[in-house]
Amino acid sequence: MLVSSIADHMQCPRTRPAQLPNPDFQPQYPSFSIRFPENISQLVMAVIGAQHKSASDAADGASRATLTIFLTSRASTTPPSFFEWTSVTDNKGFYNIAALAYWPSKTAYESWAEESGFKAWWQALDPDSPNGWFLEAFFPTTDRFETLFNTDTAREGSAHMGQCMSEAVKEHGYWGSMRDRISLSQTDGLEGVKAVPDEYRSPPQDVTPTGRVIIPGRKNLAVIRSGQDWLDTTLEERSLYLDTMHPVLTKGMEFLRDHGEEVGCYSCRFMEVVDLKTAKPEGIDRTFGLAYFDELASLEKWCKEHPTHLAIFKGFFQYAKKLGNNVTLRVFHEVMVLQPEQQYFDILNAELYSVLVSVAARGL
Repeated sequence: MLVSSIADHMQCPRTRPAQLPNPDFQPQYPSFSIRFPENISQLVMAVIGAQHKSASDAADGASRATLTIFLTSRASTTPPSFFEWTSVTDNKGFYNIAALAYWPSKTAYESWAEESGFKAWWQALDPDSPNGWFLEAFFPTTDRFETLFNTDTAREGSAHMGQCMSEAVKEHGYWGSMRDRISLSQTDGLEGVKAVPDEYRSPPQDVTPTGRVIIPGRKNLAVIRSGQDWLDTTLEERSLYLDTMHPVLTKGMEFLRDHGEEVGCYSCRFMEVVDLKTAKPEGIDRTFGLAYFDELASLEKWCKEHPTHLAIFKGFFQYAKKLGNNVTLRVFHEVMVLQPEQQYFDILNAELYSVLVSVAARGL
Protein backbone atom coordinates (compact mmCIF):
# COMPACT_ATOMS: atom_id res chain seq x y z
CA MET A 1 0.00 0.00 0.00
CA LEU A 2 1.30 3.41 -0.93
CA VAL A 3 1.69 6.11 1.72
CA SER A 4 2.01 9.86 1.51
CA SER A 5 5.48 11.36 1.25
CA ILE A 6 4.28 13.97 3.76
CA ALA A 7 4.58 12.54 7.29
CA ASP A 8 1.34 12.14 9.22
CA HIS A 9 2.13 14.88 11.74
CA MET A 10 2.72 17.36 8.88
CA GLN A 11 -0.47 16.71 6.96
CA CYS A 12 -3.32 19.22 7.06
CA PRO A 13 -6.47 20.02 5.05
CA ARG A 14 -5.44 21.19 1.60
CA THR A 15 -6.41 24.65 0.47
CA ARG A 16 -4.38 24.20 -2.72
CA PRO A 17 -5.03 21.21 -4.99
CA ALA A 18 -2.50 18.43 -5.35
CA GLN A 19 -1.07 17.66 -8.78
CA LEU A 20 -1.83 13.93 -8.51
CA PRO A 21 -3.35 12.86 -11.88
CA ASN A 22 -6.14 10.89 -10.17
CA PRO A 23 -6.83 9.28 -6.78
CA ASP A 24 -5.99 5.83 -8.15
CA PHE A 25 -2.67 6.80 -9.75
CA GLN A 26 0.03 4.13 -9.40
CA PRO A 27 3.71 5.00 -10.00
CA GLN A 28 5.58 2.74 -12.40
CA TYR A 29 8.27 1.94 -9.81
CA PRO A 30 8.64 2.44 -6.04
CA SER A 31 10.31 5.44 -4.43
CA PHE A 32 10.74 6.49 -0.83
CA SER A 33 11.11 9.58 1.35
CA ILE A 34 12.96 10.23 4.60
CA ARG A 35 11.01 10.25 7.84
CA PHE A 36 12.59 12.69 10.29
CA PRO A 37 11.97 12.53 14.05
CA GLU A 38 9.12 14.83 15.01
CA ASN A 39 11.48 16.95 17.13
CA ILE A 40 13.44 17.94 14.00
CA SER A 41 11.70 20.97 12.55
CA GLN A 42 14.61 22.64 10.73
CA LEU A 43 17.66 21.24 8.94
CA VAL A 44 20.94 22.75 7.83
CA MET A 45 22.86 21.99 4.66
CA ALA A 46 26.10 23.91 4.20
CA VAL A 47 28.53 24.00 1.29
CA ILE A 48 31.89 25.12 2.71
CA GLY A 49 34.75 25.24 0.27
CA ALA A 50 37.79 26.69 -1.42
CA GLN A 51 38.32 27.76 -5.01
CA HIS A 52 41.70 27.32 -6.71
CA LYS A 53 43.03 28.32 -10.10
CA SER A 54 43.35 24.64 -11.00
CA ALA A 55 43.37 21.19 -9.44
CA SER A 56 47.17 21.24 -9.31
CA ASP A 57 47.04 24.40 -7.18
CA ALA A 58 44.96 22.45 -4.65
CA ALA A 59 47.17 19.35 -4.78
CA ASP A 60 48.79 20.03 -1.41
CA GLY A 61 45.38 19.66 0.24
CA ALA A 62 45.94 22.63 2.52
CA SER A 63 42.51 24.22 2.13
CA ARG A 64 40.74 20.91 2.64
CA ALA A 65 42.92 20.11 5.67
CA THR A 66 42.06 23.48 7.20
CA LEU A 67 38.32 22.93 6.87
CA THR A 68 38.63 19.34 8.11
CA ILE A 69 40.05 20.62 11.40
CA PHE A 70 36.81 22.52 12.05
CA LEU A 71 34.46 19.83 10.74
CA THR A 72 36.02 17.17 12.98
CA SER A 73 36.78 19.40 15.98
CA ARG A 74 36.38 17.65 19.33
CA ALA A 75 35.79 21.05 20.91
CA SER A 76 32.32 21.11 19.38
CA THR A 77 29.41 19.40 21.07
CA THR A 78 27.37 19.61 17.86
CA PRO A 79 29.58 18.43 14.96
CA PRO A 80 27.95 17.78 11.58
CA SER A 81 25.63 14.80 11.57
CA PHE A 82 27.24 13.95 8.25
CA PHE A 83 29.67 15.50 5.79
CA GLU A 84 31.54 14.47 2.68
CA TRP A 85 33.98 16.05 0.26
CA THR A 86 33.04 17.07 -3.26
CA SER A 87 34.77 18.78 -6.15
CA VAL A 88 34.01 20.43 -9.47
CA THR A 89 35.99 22.26 -12.13
CA ASP A 90 33.75 25.07 -13.30
CA ASN A 91 33.28 26.45 -16.79
CA LYS A 92 35.96 29.08 -16.17
CA GLY A 93 38.54 26.45 -15.27
CA PHE A 94 38.58 27.06 -11.52
CA TYR A 95 38.85 24.00 -9.30
CA ASN A 96 36.47 23.97 -6.34
CA ILE A 97 36.77 21.60 -3.39
CA ALA A 98 33.95 21.72 -0.86
CA ALA A 99 32.54 19.92 2.15
CA LEU A 100 28.82 19.27 2.03
CA ALA A 101 27.71 19.15 5.67
CA TYR A 102 24.41 18.65 7.50
CA TRP A 103 23.09 19.49 10.96
CA PRO A 104 19.68 18.71 12.54
CA SER A 105 19.04 22.34 13.55
CA LYS A 106 20.27 25.88 13.02
CA THR A 107 21.15 26.03 16.72
CA ALA A 108 23.41 22.98 16.32
CA TYR A 109 25.12 24.54 13.29
CA GLU A 110 25.70 27.85 15.06
CA SER A 111 27.05 26.11 18.15
CA TRP A 112 29.46 24.12 15.99
CA ALA A 113 30.65 27.30 14.24
CA GLU A 114 31.38 28.93 17.62
CA GLU A 115 32.84 25.98 19.50
CA SER A 116 35.04 24.65 16.70
CA GLY A 117 36.52 28.08 16.01
CA PHE A 118 35.20 28.09 12.45
CA LYS A 119 33.23 31.32 12.85
CA ALA A 120 36.19 33.28 14.23
CA TRP A 121 38.51 31.86 11.56
CA TRP A 122 36.03 32.57 8.77
CA GLN A 123 35.50 36.18 9.84
CA ALA A 124 39.27 36.75 9.99
CA LEU A 125 40.06 35.32 6.55
CA ASP A 126 42.73 37.28 4.70
CA PRO A 127 41.39 39.02 1.57
CA ASP A 128 44.84 38.46 0.04
CA SER A 129 44.56 34.69 0.38
CA PRO A 130 45.95 32.92 -2.73
CA ASN A 131 42.69 31.00 -3.13
CA GLY A 132 39.03 31.86 -2.79
CA TRP A 133 36.62 30.71 -0.09
CA PHE A 134 32.86 30.26 -0.11
CA LEU A 135 30.15 29.45 2.40
CA GLU A 136 26.63 28.68 1.23
CA ALA A 137 24.30 27.66 4.06
CA PHE A 138 20.63 26.72 3.92
CA PHE A 139 18.28 26.46 6.89
CA PRO A 140 15.02 24.94 5.60
CA THR A 141 12.21 24.13 7.96
CA THR A 142 11.00 20.59 7.35
CA ASP A 143 7.73 21.87 5.86
CA ARG A 144 9.85 23.40 3.06
CA PHE A 145 11.94 20.30 2.38
CA GLU A 146 11.31 17.06 0.51
CA THR A 147 13.31 14.00 -0.47
CA LEU A 148 12.95 11.12 -2.89
CA PHE A 149 15.04 7.92 -3.17
CA ASN A 150 14.66 5.00 -5.53
CA THR A 151 15.69 2.61 -2.74
CA ASP A 152 14.78 2.44 0.92
CA THR A 153 18.29 1.37 1.96
CA ALA A 154 20.44 4.25 0.70
CA ARG A 155 21.76 6.89 3.05
CA GLU A 156 22.59 10.19 1.40
CA GLY A 157 22.86 13.68 2.85
CA SER A 158 19.96 14.52 5.11
CA ALA A 159 19.00 10.84 5.36
CA HIS A 160 21.75 10.49 7.96
CA MET A 161 19.49 12.50 10.28
CA GLY A 162 16.36 10.55 9.42
CA GLN A 163 14.54 8.19 11.73
CA CYS A 164 13.71 5.79 8.92
CA MET A 165 12.58 5.62 5.32
CA SER A 166 8.90 5.73 4.46
CA GLU A 167 7.03 2.96 2.75
CA ALA A 168 6.71 3.45 -1.02
CA VAL A 169 5.14 6.87 -1.62
CA LYS A 170 2.30 7.78 -3.97
CA GLU A 171 3.56 11.29 -4.86
CA HIS A 172 6.08 10.51 -7.56
CA GLY A 173 6.23 9.61 -11.22
CA TYR A 174 4.09 12.49 -12.46
CA TRP A 175 4.70 16.15 -13.23
CA GLY A 176 4.07 18.17 -10.09
CA SER A 177 4.90 15.37 -7.66
CA MET A 178 7.92 17.27 -6.36
CA ARG A 179 5.65 20.09 -5.21
CA ASP A 180 3.15 17.61 -3.74
CA ARG A 181 5.90 16.15 -1.51
CA ILE A 182 6.53 19.55 0.14
CA SER A 183 4.32 19.86 3.20
CA LEU A 184 3.85 23.62 2.90
CA SER A 185 2.44 23.22 -0.63
CA GLN A 186 -0.78 22.00 0.96
CA THR A 187 -1.60 25.63 1.80
CA ASP A 188 1.01 27.78 0.02
CA GLY A 189 1.77 28.37 -3.67
CA LEU A 190 5.51 28.84 -2.93
CA GLU A 191 5.79 31.61 -5.50
CA GLY A 192 9.18 33.26 -5.85
CA VAL A 193 10.41 36.33 -7.70
CA LYS A 194 11.36 35.85 -11.33
CA ALA A 195 14.88 37.06 -12.00
CA VAL A 196 15.43 39.75 -14.61
CA PRO A 197 18.40 39.64 -17.01
CA ASP A 198 20.40 42.32 -15.21
CA GLU A 199 20.43 40.21 -12.04
CA TYR A 200 22.32 37.45 -13.80
CA ARG A 201 25.00 39.89 -14.94
CA SER A 202 25.31 41.96 -11.76
CA PRO A 203 23.76 40.34 -8.70
CA PRO A 204 22.72 42.39 -5.67
CA GLN A 205 25.45 42.14 -3.08
CA ASP A 206 27.08 43.76 -0.09
CA VAL A 207 30.86 44.04 0.05
CA THR A 208 32.44 44.19 3.50
CA PRO A 209 35.59 46.23 4.27
CA THR A 210 37.61 43.00 4.01
CA GLY A 211 36.37 42.33 0.48
CA ARG A 212 33.93 39.61 1.47
CA VAL A 213 30.81 39.49 -0.72
CA ILE A 214 27.48 38.75 0.97
CA ILE A 215 24.64 37.89 -1.43
CA PRO A 216 21.18 38.35 0.10
CA GLY A 217 18.57 35.61 0.02
CA ARG A 218 15.65 35.47 -2.38
CA LYS A 219 11.98 34.85 -1.71
CA ASN A 220 11.22 31.13 -2.13
CA LEU A 221 14.52 30.26 -3.76
CA ALA A 222 14.35 26.62 -4.90
CA VAL A 223 17.42 24.46 -4.28
CA ILE A 224 17.77 20.93 -5.61
CA ARG A 225 20.53 18.41 -4.97
CA SER A 226 20.04 15.43 -7.25
CA GLY A 227 22.47 12.52 -6.95
CA GLN A 228 23.59 9.35 -8.70
CA ASP A 229 25.49 6.36 -7.28
CA TRP A 230 26.63 3.55 -9.58
CA LEU A 231 29.30 2.08 -7.30
CA ASP A 232 27.47 -1.21 -6.70
CA THR A 233 26.05 -1.73 -10.17
CA THR A 234 26.85 -4.84 -12.19
CA LEU A 235 29.43 -4.54 -14.94
CA GLU A 236 26.63 -4.62 -17.52
CA GLU A 237 24.66 -1.86 -15.81
CA ARG A 238 27.75 0.23 -15.12
CA SER A 239 28.68 0.17 -18.80
CA LEU A 240 25.11 1.01 -19.80
CA TYR A 241 24.95 3.91 -17.34
CA LEU A 242 28.29 5.43 -18.37
CA ASP A 243 27.56 5.01 -22.08
CA THR A 244 23.96 6.22 -22.14
CA MET A 245 22.68 7.99 -19.01
CA HIS A 246 25.74 9.81 -17.70
CA PRO A 247 26.46 11.75 -20.93
CA VAL A 248 22.83 12.88 -21.15
CA LEU A 249 22.84 13.92 -17.49
CA THR A 250 26.10 15.83 -17.97
CA LYS A 251 24.63 17.68 -20.95
CA GLY A 252 21.62 18.73 -18.88
CA MET A 253 23.79 19.98 -16.01
CA GLU A 254 26.02 21.90 -18.43
CA PHE A 255 22.97 23.57 -19.95
CA LEU A 256 21.83 24.79 -16.53
CA ARG A 257 25.37 25.92 -15.74
CA ASP A 258 25.97 27.81 -18.97
CA HIS A 259 22.46 28.90 -20.00
CA GLY A 260 20.47 28.74 -16.80
CA GLU A 261 19.14 32.27 -17.23
CA GLU A 262 16.90 30.89 -19.99
CA VAL A 263 14.97 28.80 -17.46
CA GLY A 264 15.33 30.73 -14.19
CA CYS A 265 18.37 28.82 -12.90
CA TYR A 266 20.93 31.03 -11.14
CA SER A 267 23.54 28.35 -10.65
CA CYS A 268 24.29 24.70 -11.34
CA ARG A 269 27.33 22.67 -10.38
CA PHE A 270 27.68 19.01 -11.36
CA MET A 271 29.87 17.77 -8.52
CA GLU A 272 31.78 14.57 -7.87
CA VAL A 273 31.98 13.02 -4.44
CA VAL A 274 35.68 12.51 -3.69
CA ASP A 275 37.71 10.25 -1.45
CA LEU A 276 38.12 11.56 2.10
CA LYS A 277 41.90 11.06 2.05
CA THR A 278 42.93 11.70 -1.54
CA ALA A 279 40.28 14.23 -2.64
CA LYS A 280 40.02 12.30 -5.91
CA PRO A 281 36.83 10.80 -7.40
CA GLU A 282 38.41 7.53 -8.57
CA GLY A 283 36.51 4.55 -7.18
CA ILE A 284 33.77 6.66 -5.61
CA ASP A 285 31.37 6.63 -8.58
CA ARG A 286 28.97 9.19 -7.13
CA THR A 287 27.91 12.54 -8.50
CA PHE A 288 25.22 15.12 -7.86
CA GLY A 289 23.89 18.27 -9.41
CA LEU A 290 23.40 21.24 -7.10
CA ALA A 291 21.18 23.89 -8.68
CA TYR A 292 19.45 27.07 -7.52
CA PHE A 293 16.27 28.28 -9.26
CA ASP A 294 14.43 31.57 -8.79
CA GLU A 295 11.31 29.61 -7.78
CA LEU A 296 9.93 26.09 -7.74
CA ALA A 297 7.77 26.77 -10.80
CA SER A 298 10.89 27.42 -12.88
CA LEU A 299 12.44 24.14 -11.78
CA GLU A 300 9.18 22.33 -12.55
CA LYS A 301 8.97 23.91 -15.99
CA TRP A 302 12.53 22.91 -16.88
CA CYS A 303 11.79 19.36 -15.75
CA LYS A 304 8.54 19.10 -17.68
CA GLU A 305 9.31 21.00 -20.88
CA HIS A 306 13.00 21.48 -21.61
CA PRO A 307 14.68 19.06 -24.03
CA THR A 308 17.72 18.62 -21.78
CA HIS A 309 15.63 17.29 -18.90
CA LEU A 310 13.21 15.34 -21.06
CA ALA A 311 16.23 13.52 -22.47
CA ILE A 312 17.25 12.57 -18.92
CA PHE A 313 13.71 11.57 -17.97
CA LYS A 314 13.03 9.49 -21.06
CA GLY A 315 16.55 8.09 -21.02
CA PHE A 316 16.07 6.67 -17.54
CA PHE A 317 12.92 4.78 -18.55
CA GLN A 318 14.74 3.32 -21.56
CA TYR A 319 17.68 2.47 -19.31
CA ALA A 320 15.39 0.68 -16.84
CA LYS A 321 13.61 -1.16 -19.65
CA LYS A 322 16.90 -2.50 -21.03
CA LEU A 323 17.64 -3.87 -17.56
CA GLY A 324 14.19 -5.38 -17.18
CA ASN A 325 13.55 -2.82 -14.41
CA ASN A 326 16.24 -4.57 -12.35
CA VAL A 327 18.06 -1.29 -11.65
CA THR A 328 20.80 -1.16 -9.03
CA LEU A 329 21.79 2.42 -9.83
CA ARG A 330 20.84 4.53 -6.81
CA VAL A 331 19.35 7.96 -7.43
CA PHE A 332 17.92 10.51 -5.04
CA HIS A 333 17.17 14.16 -4.59
CA GLU A 334 16.64 16.75 -1.89
CA VAL A 335 14.57 19.85 -2.67
CA MET A 336 14.06 22.90 -0.48
CA VAL A 337 12.13 26.12 -1.02
CA LEU A 338 13.63 28.83 1.15
CA GLN A 339 12.69 32.13 2.70
CA PRO A 340 15.34 34.88 2.39
CA GLU A 341 16.48 34.46 6.01
CA GLN A 342 16.98 30.73 5.40
CA GLN A 343 19.83 31.41 2.97
CA TYR A 344 23.38 32.64 3.59
CA PHE A 345 25.98 33.26 0.87
CA ASP A 346 29.42 34.53 1.87
CA ILE A 347 32.22 34.63 -0.70
CA LEU A 348 35.84 35.79 -0.44
CA ASN A 349 38.29 36.06 -3.33
CA ALA A 350 36.27 33.67 -5.46
CA GLU A 351 34.54 33.83 -8.82
CA LEU A 352 31.56 31.56 -8.39
CA TYR A 353 28.29 30.78 -10.02
CA SER A 354 26.46 31.20 -6.75
CA VAL A 355 22.96 32.59 -6.24
CA LEU A 356 22.37 35.38 -8.76
CA VAL A 357 25.35 34.15 -10.76
CA SER A 358 28.95 35.28 -10.71
CA VAL A 359 30.81 37.60 -8.39
CA ALA A 360 33.80 39.42 -9.86
CA ALA A 361 37.07 37.65 -9.05
CA ARG A 362 39.41 39.32 -6.60
CA GLY A 363 43.00 38.21 -6.53
CA LEU A 364 42.70 35.02 -8.55
